[in-house]
Amino acid sequence: MDPEYNELRKEFSPEQIKTLDDIIERFKNKPGGLIPVLEQAQELLGFLPVPVQRRIGRCLNLPLSQVYGVVTFYSFFTMEPRGKHTVRVCMGTACYVRGGKKIADNIQKIFGGIKEGQTTPDRLFTYETVRCLGACGLGPVVVVDDEVHGRVKPDKVKEILQKYN
Repeated sequence: MDPEYNELRKEFSPEQIKTLDDIIERFKNKPGGLIPVLEQAQELLGFLPVPVQRRIGRCLNLPLSQVYGVVTFYSFFTMEPRGKHTVRVCMGTACYVRGGKKIADNIQKIFGGIKEGQTTPDRLFTYETVRCLGACGLGPVVVVDDEVHGRVKPDKVKEILQKYN
């Protein structure tokens, strides 16, 4: 058994690891293959922890530092697990003055005190704040995945989130 397999098995299934290896194999000898491998690996696994990066680097014959550098440079890659759903609270001026901060505080409380950018322990939700969603007339706004919820009241947040359980 190869060196990373046991470490990967702590987080991922044998099927996921096999599919990861298949992705790597498809790009193994192609110039510029690192980013497509990382994109497909993240789509498959949900995130790119160091053991995954190590395996990708070893199989593509690249140093871990190069793989890590690409993962940390591009904002669309993440080394932390993401939730099934992403909850974004607008903190732009219009939303903030209409209660966006109270909504954000309420969401954090509902999610057990997680901070912005973190994921709930059950990996159901990832919580983020954004500066503006371009829906100022609907403020305050909460977006769950791609669904916009406008004129949200703090006491309605729990009801909105329950639709995604």
